[in-house]
Amino acid sequence: MLATIKKTSRHRLSWFLLALSALALLASGLYFQYGLNLQPCIKCIYIRAAFAGVLLAGLLGFLAPKHDFLRLVATALWLISAAIGLYHAVQLVNIEQTLAAGGFSSCALFAEFPAWLALDKWLPAVFEVTGSCGAVDWQFLGLSMAYWSMLILAAYLLAALIVLIGQAARISDNPYR
Repeated sequence: MLATIKKTSRHRLSWFLLALSALALLASGLYFQYGLNLQPCIKCIYIRAAFAGVLLAGLLGFLAPKHDFLRLVATALWLISAAIGLYHAVQLVNIEQTLAAGGFSSCALFAEFPAWLALDKWLPAVFEVTGSCGAVDWQFLGLSMAYWSMLILAAYLLAALIVLIGQAARISDNPYR
């Protein structure tokens, strides 16, 4: 089974589908912001950055899926991006639940990206904070955007872990196995 996972990760289609899914999620976030005028909070921006990291990992893996080192770096980037995004999505869901229960919660008003990765300065139309945390302006099947992001990022994290574990498998060149 691990060999099958490793073989699958050595094909461009797998990495293309990963990049395409992350691009679709980024595009939907931008549609919510600019099409439906739902302004993103700081946690939403961090989640958006995590989806951009998954997109970058998919593109990196797509470049050379048979190159072991590059595939491992792409998988690590995918794993780290999904984990960071999941962390922020869980925090945002907790803020929404606190506010829904009548409590008080707040979050920062400005993104705190590292100086070497100032996404809010480089691409303000995509990564600038324009809203506040906790507002549930959109739901699908009774779940907020933050909750859906949490589920998607958890799935990305699980998939990245499975792919990372699969890299330890040996692939036999014997055609009779």
